[in-house]
Amino acid sequence: MPIVVNLDVMMARRHKGAGELAEEIGITPANLSILKNNKAKAVRFSTLEALCKALDCQPGELLEYVDDEEGSP
Repeated sequence: MPIVVNLDVMMARRHKGAGELAEEIGITPANLSILKNNKAKAVRFSTLEALCKALDCQPGELLEYVDDEEGSP
């Protein structure tokens, strides 16, 4: 998938656990896990805003575009 969610990286940098973060932003730990493991098909702007506020970061620090064609023979 071309969009990669780097939520686990930012959580580690901020020393935040999944349960703590899920509670802080008002989503279930299961939904946070879906985001963290790049299984989400979409993310609400309100969720993205809450993540950025809780982790003191910008959306670009959480989301990254990776071209699927790079590295292919």
